[in-house]
Amino acid sequence: MSTDYEHIEVKNNEDEQRYEVKLDDQVAMLIYEREGNSIIFLHTEVPPALGGHGIANELAHTALEDARAHKLTVVPLCPFVASYLRHHTEYMSLLTGAERERLLRD
Repeated sequence: MSTDYEHIEVKNNEDEQRYEVKLDDQVAMLIYEREGNSIIFLHTEVPPALGGHGIANELAHTALEDARAHKLTVVPLCPFVASYLRHHTEYMSLLTGAERERLLRD
């Protein structure tokens, strides 16, 4: 049985505070914390067996789209999400001015 990486489903598991993709009995995740109207992205983790298929990108994309839909301010403490934001500047408006400066300076 081969895994269908073309149709990855990302779910927001609010109880665990993480966006997740479950494939082949493994879980890739983007861990976050909510504080008021902010969402703090802490860590992205993709098991080695699932690596190289764009799953981390899908996690970041879905999480940022959700943040936009819910009008949340994003705090990208996770290095992967920070890098994703640098390459997808359409999400920079979700950051505070100070966060934008920090992100572009690092």
